[in-house]
Amino acid sequence: MNKPANPVETNDNLQEQAMQRSNTDNAPRSAIHQTLYSADTFVQHDYLAGKALPDIARPQEGQINWLHFVGINDAALLKHALEPYGIHELVIEDILSRKQRPKIEDYGNYVFTAAQVYHYTTTGKLHSDQVYVIIGKDFVLSFQQKPLGLFSHLRRQMHENPHNILNKNTAFLAYCLLDRIVDDYFIVLESYNNRVEAIDKSLFKNENSDILSKIHRLKRDAVRLRRTLLPLRDVFYQLAVRGDFAIFKGESTVYLRDVYDHNMQLIESLDASRDMVLSMMDIYLSFQSNRMNQQMRVLTVITIIFMPLTVITGIYGMNFDNMPELHWHYGYFMVLGVMLCIIIGLLIFFSRRKWL
Repeated sequence: MNKPANPVETNDNLQEQAMQRSNTDNAPRSAIHQTLYSADTFVQHDYLAGKALPDIARPQEGQINWLHFVGINDAALLKHALEPYGIHELVIEDILSRKQRPKIEDYGNYVFTAAQVYHYTTTGKLHSDQVYVIIGKDFVLSFQQKPLGLFSHLRRQMHENPHNILNKNTAFLAYCLLDRIVDDYFIVLESYNNRVEAIDKSLFKNENSDILSKIHRLKRDAVRLRRTLLPLRDVFYQLAVRGDFAIFKGESTVYLRDVYDHNMQLIESLDASRDMVLSMMDIYLSFQSNRMNQQMRVLTVITIIFMPLTVITGIYGMNFDNMPELHWHYGYFMVLGVMLCIIIGLLIFFSRRKWL
């Protein structure tokens, strides 16, 4: 499920980005990554954020400043870091929150967006992370709770090909970040579809006793992803179609419409996968019900066959003195023959009725 590369992320490989994210688990949990650029300058810095705010380089006149905060949960530290940009306290409160639905808000001098990203762990569980982006006239601030390396590929692309970002405004940089967020869903959805296909192939195998729980987990994952993608679609609709925000005008809306289209593609693909999961659940339940009916049919046939045999053995098991058949020389073999004829007759009858 590949998508066209944006002007910065050329030759974008989703699997490579997924591997890069998996290699960031040992990265520092609190860090600040800075990118400064203008028409003729480009520089990147990385800072470790402890209990005190590091000495962050100040942008020169005309430079655009992108600060990416990772794992900073200290309210006082975050407030101090955002003080030069005049960020509202409600925005800071949202950034510190771990549960925010995707949204976009205009605060006059800047635009605040909230989103969620997901990734599958090695155990197959779907984990989420909050991502926030603040877009101003000459600055972009992004925030992520977990060190998953969401924008590390973008920063590397910018470092290798800085001419793609030079002379671009903050709206274009914000587009690159938002596009990267949507790209991340392609990675997750590809992993999701692989799980759906794996279960579909093993749907009728008897050894998969936990297949119903796996299907239910996929159904729950689809609900979580859709619950995020739908409001994210509204965010891109406001940015690209309605044009509600003055900072996103001109060329940037063209790029944002591309992101909006990709978001719609994700929703459609997820809906198709979810329908497949629901149909798999119905098929599996029908298959299990049919298997149980087959087992009950076999047990019923066995019961019916033994019913007349039980009657015969019950009759000749009674303790009466005057039972002539008991003194017949071949009586025992005759009874066995009658039982065998009954068994054969019932089997022929069941076979013609297609009950076997």
